[in-house]
Amino acid sequence: MSNQDQTVRYPGKVLKIGSKAAAAVAQVQRRLTERGCGLLEPTGRFDAATSRAVKQCQARFTDALGQPLTVDGVVGPVTWATLFGRDPEPSLPDPSLATAALGQAVNQIGVMEQPAGSNRGPVVDEYVRRVGLNPSGAYPWCAAFVYWCFSEAAKAAGSRNPVVKTAGVLDHWRKATDREIPRVTGAAAKSSPERVQPGFVFIMDFGGGVGHTGLVEKVLDGHIVTIEGNTNDGGSREGIGVFRRTGRKLASINKGFLDYRGV
Repeated sequence: MSNQDQTVRYPGKVLKIGSKAAAAVAQVQRRLTERGCGLLEPTGRFDAATSRAVKQCQARFTDALGQPLTVDGVVGPVTWATLFGRDPEPSLPDPSLATAALGQAVNQIGVMEQPAGSNRGPVVDEYVRRVGLNPSGAYPWCAAFVYWCFSEAAKAAGSRNPVVKTAGVLDHWRKATDREIPRVTGAAAKSSPERVQPGFVFIMDFGGGVGHTGLVEKVLDGHIVTIEGNTNDGGSREGIGVFRRTGRKLASINKGFLDYRGV
């Protein structure tokens, strides 16, 4: 890899047939040739030959987590990172409430429902009580977990908790929008992954008023490492405990991210 390639950052948009980002496309063409995926002239035109070479690369190589790439001939942030290596991870200003909330979340990893599948348990009940609900209702608790983490961090810092007090994931998104909490939509994050940073709260919308949420711990080559409540190793929104998850792609967060760092 040349020194020039080492400094190339993801251009902020998906590259595919017809893309006009000539400089970025030319870098991709050079790198594909270096990786043995076709013999391409760095014309800067994303044509059918370039798409075929991208598919060859996607079929041969894996992402930063060792997972197969989607073979679609399109260069998004995950394929870009596979070609050019990892962008430096953005750092979260420290100290901050979001950093402290992440610390609280890490300390909760391993908390489990008792019994499994009940949405109850001594610690889970505390999460739910913190948003003003009676835990006997056996509520889904991923949003309550996020609120609890920030609440504990705020209490330790002697400050207010800026997070919306709710057990509803999509209610959180709506009320945060009304309060003008800084946010990055899912579409914006997909095109500009560098905008997502540790400490953000992610929001997923599954339709029908159903959602899931958690905290972003790291951003890594088109993936996010998250700490989530009411989940499991498979990523269920109705899981049995607090887990660190490494399997979510940035693009899977369809609703978006909330940034409470400076609020």
